[in-house]
Formats: sequence, C-alpha cells, structure tokens
Amino acid sequence: MKKSLIILGCATVIIASIFTLINVFADDTRETYEMQPARIHEGKIEINSADGFKPMTVKGVNMGMAKPGYFPGEAAITEDEYYRWFEQIGKMNANTVRVYTLHPPGFYSALKDYNRKHPDKPVYIMHGFWVDEVKMHDDLDAYEKSLNEEFDEDMKHIINAVHGNANIDETPGKAHGKYKDDVSEYVISWILGVEWYPPLVVHTNEEHKGKGEFEGTYYSTENASPFEHWLAQKMEFATAYEQDNYESLRPMSFTNWVTTDLLNHPADSSDMEDLVSVDPNVIYSEGLMADVGQFASYHIYPYYPDFLNYEKNYVEYEDHRGEKNNYAGYLNELHEAHRLPVLVAEFGVPGSRGMTHKNPSGWNQGFLSEKEQGDIVTHLYEDIIHEGMMGGLVFTWQDEWFKRTWNTMDYDNPDRRPYWSNAQTNEQQFGLLSFDTHKIGVDGKGDEWKADFLYEGDNILKNMSLDYDERYLYLKIEHEPGFDGDIDIPLDIVPDQGNTDIGNIETSDGIDFIIRLRDEESRIVVDDYYDFFEIQYAHTLEMINLGDKPVKNSGQFNPIRFALNKELYLPDRGEKIPFESYETGLLKEGVANPEHDDYDSLNDYFWDREEGVLEIRIPWMLISAKDPSQHEFIGNIAEEGLEASITADYIKAGVIMKNGDETIDSFPGVSNNTLQSMNEFTWEKWDMPPSEERLKQSYNILQETFSEY
Repeated sequence: MKKSLIILGCATVIIASIFTLINVFADDTRETYEMQPARIHEGKIEINSADGFKPMTVKGVNMGMAKPGYFPGEAAITEDEYYRWFEQIGKMNANTVRVYTLHPPGFYSALKDYNRKHPDKPVYIMHGFWVDEVKMHDDLDAYEKSLNEEFDEDMKHIINAVHGNANIDETPGKAHGKYKDDVSEYVISWILGVEWYPPLVVHTNEEHKGKGEFEGTYYSTENASPFEHWLAQKMEFATAYEQDNYESLRPMSFTNWVTTDLLNHPADSSDMEDLVSVDPNVIYSEGLMADVGQFASYHIYPYYPDFLNYEKNYVEYEDHRGEKNNYAGYLNELHEAHRLPVLVAEFGVPGSRGMTHKNPSGWNQGFLSEKEQGDIVTHLYEDIIHEGMMGGLVFTWQDEWFKRTWNTMDYDNPDRRPYWSNAQTNEQQFGLLSFDTHKIGVDGKGDEWKADFLYEGDNILKNMSLDYDERYLYLKIEHEPGFDGDIDIPLDIVPDQGNTDIGNIETSDGIDFIIRLRDEESRIVVDDYYDFFEIQYAHTLEMINLGDKPVKNSGQFNPIRFALNKELYLPDRGEKIPFESYETGLLKEGVANPEHDDYDSLNDYFWDREEGVLEIRIPWMLISAKDPSQHEFIGNIAEEGLEASITADYIKAGVIMKNGDETIDSFPGVSNNTLQSMNEFTWEKWDMPPSEERLKQSYNILQETFSEY
C-alpha cells in the first residue's frame, strides 16, 4: 500500500510537471510568429504573422492605471472598463497601446478577448518595465542592490503575466492576482524604465567610474557610461529571462526624454535640463536579438524644456508645410543623431483650463479647448511622421485626477487629489477620455437646476441658486429680461478676513473673491490679503516685486494669476527672459455644455440677457479649494504660510446688479450703503467622487487623423 502511494505520488508530480511545461513553453502549440511577434527593420516596427512580417506605423495612446477615486497603485480599473476602452481605441483607428507597468489581470483578459473578436484589426501593446523612481531619487545610484532586486522581480512578473503564467501576491502600490491569459503574441516590444532623473544619471556615472563595457548574449555596449552599462544589463536580464523560460523574443527599448537626450542644447542655462545624456546609440543588439532589434523611445512635448522654445535651430526650422516649427526642428535633429529608429513614446497637449508652459506656436501646456487639443495633437503627429519617426503614442488615453503640476501643487491637498477633478491642473487633463460629470450643462437654459433658491426676489433680481459637482461650483442668477448692466458676485469663504469695502458699497461679510461680469471682460478677483500667487512668489520666494506685504481689509482686490516661468537666461544669446505669469481668473463666455453643438470646454459662463438667465461654473481651485470633497480651503497664508488650510462649513454668496457705479438691485439687500449678511451655501462631503465617461472632442479629431495613416 505504501509503495502504491509512492508510485501514485510520483505519477502525480510527473503529470503536474508535464502540464506546467506545456503551459509555460507550449512550443508545440505556438507558431513562430507568436514567439517573435515583431521586429525592427528598415526604420519601422514590423508585425509578424502567418503571412510574414509587415511594416506598421505606430499610432496609439499611452494608458495609465488611474481612474477617479483611486491612486494608480490601487489598480482599480475593471476588466469591463478595459474592454470598453479597447473598443473605443480600436474605433479611433489606433493600433497600439503603451502601458508603463503591470496592470491588473483584467487588462490582459480584456485585450485577449478584444483581439480575438477583432482579428483583422487587433490592438498591440508596447509594455513597460517600471522602476521605483522614489528609490532612484533617494539613493541616486542605479546599481543599488535593493532597487535592482525589486526591479528584476517586477520584470519577471510582467514577462510571466504577458505569457499567462503568473500568480502574483498582493504588494502595496502594484497590480497583483492570477494572470492566465497569454497575450504575448500582441506584445510587440518592451520599453524599459522611466524619465531618467539627471542627478541619478550623473551620480551613478561618478560612483561607478571604470565600469567598462557590457558584453552579454543579447546586448553589448561601445563607449557606454556606467548608467548606459546598467541599462544594457537590465535589457539583457529581461530578454534572457523571456528566452530561457518561453523561447520568445520581441524588440527592446528604454524610456528617454528631451532632458537626457544625446544632443547639445546651447539655449539651456538650467542645472538640470541639459546636464547629462543617456545615449541609446551605444547599446547594440547581439545574437538572436540582432534580428529582432531595438529602437529609441523618447517623450517629446512642444513646450518643455524651455530651450525648445528658444533654440534658433528649432524655432527657425521650416517643416513639411513650409512653416516655422520648433517641434519638427527638434525631431529632425534627434532623428539625424540616431543610428536606431526613434519612437515618440509620449506626445500631446492637455485640453485644460489651467496652463503651465507656453509654446511660440500656441501649442501650450494648457488653456486649450478639447478641439484645440485634437487639432494640435494632429499637427504634432504629422510632424512625427514627416520627420521619419516610427510613429507616436498620444499621452494619454484617460484623464488622471491624481496628477499634480508645478504651478498648482502647493494649492491642493496631495492626499486627496484623486477624489475631485481639478480644472486648474493641466496634468490631469491630457486624456482623450473625460470622467467629469458636468452636472450642470452651462448654456443659459437653466432647466437642469434642482437646487433650492439661495435667494428669491421680485425686483430686477428674481432668484439665485448654487450647486456643485466634483469639478465646479455652479451659480445661476435669473433676472428681469433685457438687463444690460454689470453683475458682481461676492464670495466669503475664510472667517475673520476679507474686504468689507468692495468699491461703491460696504459689506457685512469679509469678501475673499468677487466674480465680476462685464461686457468687455469678465474675471474673478481675490482679496490682496488672500492672493496666494502674490504671497508665494513676491513675499515668500521673492521672485517678483509687488510692493509691501498685504494687510487685512485693505479694500484691494487683485487679478488671480498663476506662474508660467521663472526667470530664464539664454546663454547662446546673452539674453534674460523675465519671470512670466498669466491671469487665470479671466472668464470666457459661451456654451459650456458638452451636449451642445457650440460647446467649448474653456467656457466659464453663459449669460442670456434677453431671457434673463446667467449660468456660471467656477473651478474649485480658482476659489482656493484644496479639497472640495472635504470642504478644505486655503487658510490664512499671509500669516501661517503656504500650507495654511481651513475647513469651510459653507460659502457665503450674494449678487450686486449695477449700472455703472450705481447699485440697482442686490441679494441680500443694501441698507445704509451696506450689503447685509449674505446667505450660506453648503454641500455634502464625499469620498468616492461621481464620474461619467465621455469621449472628448479631441477623440473624434484623432479618429480622423489616424484613419489617414
């Protein structure tokens, strides 16, 4: 009996091993083209099939792991959501999705399901190997032991997952689960790493001087720096692991960006943007990989770094249209400098209200409508193709509410970013897919309002209402038809501060903001004492001179401004570019309802004077919200510094109707030339934000563009 059990046990082990081998290797069931799904040949990526290799121009999108209410590391996107997105991406005439790291199992299941149903028009994947940026920035050494142990383990997990052969334990900040869907035939390349932090590259090179060249089975180097040696080593690790375990190979690349490109930039004077190069040309494919190939991958935007806007070779370059084009100028020089084909692995502009950088052709990082976003991305993609690149991947598929940007990151709560949509942070709105609910479609009709009146009247003013969603504070005012004067809307948010003198009348409440609606130009202004731009850049960082420090109740209101650029020196010209800012509090009139034919995503209000209906949507950050979901606002920063915050139980609001300087009606009423205490508007707090998927206008434009390539 004992002997029988031993024999049975051995048989079970043998059978299990056989099934494991079949599952892992499956050489007898895979075609050659599935084992090598792509190659690099004559400057293009070629897709392998039963009919042989065929060249493909890369046209697609990047896709992160974020959605509203979650940080990316929570890996919360569902299989149904992924499948729906693949359908939309396919209908956009895209052929490629690039991901940065391991996604949850639903991504791979949805991909396989979608491609089986669309065999003639599959979506291919360029898959990233993410490395821990925080650890890299802390240690400044690419060879640090724990960093590499984690990186190697992550690469193995990703390779196993792509082959449908992984059961990954839960780790905070990473996707996990059972990966059973083999999608390796659709994964046409690996792209290793992140945008390299220049001090990391410099310090790694200094710490490992004399490292010498890398000589591996699949890659070697010539004249490589220690950091480039490390890259070749990591590429070797991934390729060897996949070949040893799955007898499968695919093209290889690593992430790079303009900051660490191999070019010299004489217009740069920063201590970061042209500090060090990471050169793809020094890494060579060997052995079996010589026929599979590698390519260079760059993230290239038209407005950053600053030298792109000033370098003469770029700004004077004429593109295929015969137009001056700094973006095409850079692409041209980059392409000429590479022996490898080049993929623009990220490019794009955000369709956002907030702005961070300018471009001389208007291809700015922000303050662009959804239509402008689509038109500019089309223009950039045409440049990419005409300058001989492999293709381009738009950044990005979906909006990412967790993101920050340098000129707004001090004004919000970093731990709560995914829980609301910040119209002022452009980094959140690079997507072609929006999640904003647009609870009120601002178009002057006023028929979507369900909120109770904050005020009612029977004079010129009839009523006022406020409402809210995850992105905006909404205001509606109804008045006597035909009124053609001005309207001021005072707001009181922070207790014990604000101006009580607002020009022609006094107020019982301290006013922090006034929404001023005028025929010629409308804007929101802020109490000088609460002007976060002035306090940060004039009185804290001392980058600009705006006079004396603010005092309470000065009666002064300022335009709301955001920084665009710190002072910049151009060494090739001996020229100094002054500090630059822009007025973000300016309000644009027009239809702001996505369902309307005249929709413009930059519009802030619609005023139908003839019908007597005014609708306004104000981005939460524009009135100093750090986290509207928990009623958190900027506090007394004049005394407590930039991190000051308060919890506001309510917002006080009123209306003043004027003909010139004369007040003709108001909510609340005026007594003895003083606006009485204003009514309070409050709203429910939330943790999980409402969201609603909507394809932006830019999607339709890209759909047409991609159909031509």
